[in-house]
Amino acid sequence: MSREEDVRSARRPAFDEVIGAIADYAAAPLKPSAQALENAYYCFMDSLGCAFRALRHPACTKLLGPVVPGALLRGGARVPGTGFELDPVTAAFNIGTTIRWLDFNDAWLAAEWGHPSDNLGGILASGDYLSRAAEFRAQRPITVRDLLHSMIKAHEIQGVLALENGFNRVGLDHVLLVRVATAATVAALIGATREQICNAVSNAWIDGGALRTYRHAPNVGSRKSWAAGDATSRGVWQALLALRGEMGYPSALSARTWGFYDALYRGQSFSLPQPFGCYVMENILFKVSYPAEFHAQTAVEAAMALHAEVAPRLTQLVRVVIETQQAGKRIIDKTGPLANPADRDHCLQYMVAIPLIFGRLTEADYEQEVASDPRIDALRDQMEVKENPDFTRDYYDPAKRYIGNAVQVFFRDGSHSERLAIDYPIGHPRRRAEAVPLLREKFALGTRAHFGREQAEQIIGLFFERERLERLAIAELMAALMMA
Repeated sequence: MSREEDVRSARRPAFDEVIGAIADYAAAPLKPSAQALENAYYCFMDSLGCAFRALRHPACTKLLGPVVPGALLRGGARVPGTGFELDPVTAAFNIGTTIRWLDFNDAWLAAEWGHPSDNLGGILASGDYLSRAAEFRAQRPITVRDLLHSMIKAHEIQGVLALENGFNRVGLDHVLLVRVATAATVAALIGATREQICNAVSNAWIDGGALRTYRHAPNVGSRKSWAAGDATSRGVWQALLALRGEMGYPSALSARTWGFYDALYRGQSFSLPQPFGCYVMENILFKVSYPAEFHAQTAVEAAMALHAEVAPRLTQLVRVVIETQQAGKRIIDKTGPLANPADRDHCLQYMVAIPLIFGRLTEADYEQEVASDPRIDALRDQMEVKENPDFTRDYYDPAKRYIGNAVQVFFRDGSHSERLAIDYPIGHPRRRAEAVPLLREKFALGTRAHFGREQAEQIIGLFFERERLERLAIAELMAALMMA
C-alpha cells in the first residue's frame, strides 16, 4: 500500500502495539515482588508527606478546591490535609498538585525523566470515590493494598516508556506520561475492559503533550508545580469517559501524518526495551534530604560536605567547578536573574550556593527572603558547570542509573578544596537502607507541621503500621487525613 493510499484508507486497524501492551498490563492481576510492594508503601507515605508540606505554601493552596466556589460534592473524593470533597477529576488535580508542589517526591531518570508518584493524584482520588461508593452499597471497598498495586502499575507504565524515549528532545514535557499512565491504571481500577482501557489510553496520547516552556529559562514558572496535577486529572477524565463507552482511536500513535509519531515525535516510533513488570518501583529514586531537582541531589550533598571549609572563606573564593551529567547540564545549568522559587529550584548553581553559604537547603531557601542575599548571586557568578562524560555514561547505564556530580572550590591564594564527587544520592537503590529511616522522619515532620498534635500522631502511627495500613479501605484512611 502506498503512503497516499495508507493515509486515505478508512479501514480501522488494530490498536497500536504500545497501546495494547499498556492495556494488557493494566488489566491483568499484578503479582508484585516484595521489594516493589515495600517501595510502593514508602512512596505512598512520602508522597502524602510532601503534600502536607506543600499545604503551608499560599502559592499552592490558592489553586486548590473546586473549580468554582461552592462546587463541592458530598460523598466525593477528598483531598488529604484539607476539608475538600470534590469530583474525582478535580480532586485528582488537587492531590497531584500538592504532591508535586515542592519538587520533593520520587523521581525516575532515563532518556526521559519524571516523577511517577504524580499518578497518585488520580489513583487516590478515584480510589476514594470508588471506595466510598462501594461501602454505601455494602460491597467490598478498595483497600490501600489495591492502591499500592495500582501505583506499581502506574510507575511501571510511565517509567518503561521513559527508558529510551526522550520526549524532552522534541520539546514535550514528561507529564504526558503521567496522563497516559493514570488513564490506564484508573480505567483498570474502575473496572474497565481491555478495549475500554485501550480507548482511554489512545485518547490520552491524542491529547498531545504540554510544551516544556515553563521548565526552562527564560520562562520558568509555577506551572511546573501543577502540571502533573493537570496531567493526572486529565487521565482520570479519559478513564471515566471510556467507562461510559466513549470510543478510542486505534492508530493514535502510528497514523500517518495525524498520529502522535508523525505530528509530535518527528516520525519516530516508541521503543519498549522490556516488558512491563515491577522494575520501575523496585528501582525508584526517593528525594530524601533536599527539595531539589534530582539531577542536582549529589551536587547539593557535596556542597553540604564542603560548607564548613568554604563558608568562612567566601570572600577569598575565586571559582567553583561543578561537574554534572549531560541531563543536568541541559536542564538546570542556569545563569542570570532568577525570577521566582520555581526558577531557583531548577538552577544547579543556586542549589549549590545555598548549602555552601548556609549549610542547608530547604523549601524556604527558594523564597525571595533568602534569595535576596547578595552573596548567593555573587557566588553563582563564580561557578563553572561542565559535563563529565563518566557521569553521563553511568547515568544511562541500566545497571547503575547513577546521578553523579562533583564540586570543587578554588581560593585566591591558590589553595582549593578537595574535588568531592558523589555518584548516587541517598534515595538511590544502592543507598536504600540509609534512606528508609530518613523517609519515615521526613513524613513525620511534614505531618506534624500541618496537623494538630493529636491528629498528627494518629496519622503517623497509622502509616508506621504497614500491615494495618494496607488492610484499610481507602475511604477509611482518607477520613483520617482530613483536617479535624
